[in-house]
Amino acid sequence: MWNLDQLNTPPEIFPAAGISERGVEALFYASEPYRGKATRVFAWYGEPPASAGAKLPAMVLVHGGGGTAFAEWVRMWTSRGYIAIAMDTCGAIGDTRWGAGDRKQHDHAGPRGWGGFDQTDEPLTDQWCYHAVAAVVRAVSHLTSRPRVDAKRIGITGVSWGGFLTCLAAGVDPRLACAMPVYGCGFITEDSTWNDQFKKLGQEKTGSWRDHFDPGTHLGNARAPMLWLNGTNDFAYFPSSWQKSYRQAMGPRTLCLKLRMPHGHGGAGENAAELPVFAERWLKDGIGLATITSQGQEGRGVWADYDSPFSVRADLLFTRDAGRWPDRTWETQAAQHDPGKRHVSATVPNGATAWYFNLTDFRGLIVSSEHQTAG
Repeated sequence: MWNLDQLNTPPEIFPAAGISERGVEALFYASEPYRGKATRVFAWYGEPPASAGAKLPAMVLVHGGGGTAFAEWVRMWTSRGYIAIAMDTCGAIGDTRWGAGDRKQHDHAGPRGWGGFDQTDEPLTDQWCYHAVAAVVRAVSHLTSRPRVDAKRIGITGVSWGGFLTCLAAGVDPRLACAMPVYGCGFITEDSTWNDQFKKLGQEKTGSWRDHFDPGTHLGNARAPMLWLNGTNDFAYFPSSWQKSYRQAMGPRTLCLKLRMPHGHGGAGENAAELPVFAERWLKDGIGLATITSQGQEGRGVWADYDSPFSVRADLLFTRDAGRWPDRTWETQAAQHDPGKRHVSATVPNGATAWYFNLTDFRGLIVSSEHQTAG
């Protein structure tokens, strides 16, 4: 659906007169026509201080619902030695007020977000998901045009709806060297906080939206290494759909399912310590996170093998509840651990309906096994 030959061409850049933030550059870039009119996307762009040597890796930063292009997020990644770009996917002009809600659109805006469920009667190319993905891909194309960027080392991360778009971009744009969706995933027409909205849309419109815009439709094309970061009780993106999503993607995957991880900008999402370490692994050839190499179950006994350059603590997380994932109570118990064999095991408690392992290294960084369910 997206014309990659066109989107992969670096977009025309326009000045953002009168808009400034410390340590970053404000700009607009050309994007897809909306209702027959040209559009532009606002973005913050930043580079670490100039130094001699090789080109640098880069990160694309995609905000979530209620968010915008955040200059602070760009500065966070430039402080880590990356070139970074954060764009607004809803036609607004970015500021640093985390979670400031709906913002006035500029004169060259495309459709508003989020999800575009109210836009299903519009042509596909006039819907938010189409424009938002195009904005993300064009941000990658802009990075490839910058002289200090190593075009083979461009990663992406996004929070909530930005994680949703990160999944879509991973399935659409093969240039990405790694992808790190936070909360967001695909298969949301099957099980998510939007269940009631999809019921109201009806089967036909829901099916059309799913077939064109749900990441589950596109993740089978994703080959980049992906870090999947979510919380056990996330209100929007449930572990059931999250699991189907990471299983759909074809590249190496690392899971991080944190106990009751809060949802939002400016906190646990884009600040998760696992994100820069995963990026270092794939964009800077760093040490990276631990890796679950295999897992299994025999009766009530469950186990996982792992690889890690550091010692880890192993815990079994489980819930005895059923029903909606956000409403479940989770418990934690220490798992049996053989560090020499890099093997962890546990007995599933009576009445447990779902369970998985978390491995935590000395840095406090977490990797997870896939969750399993009773029956």
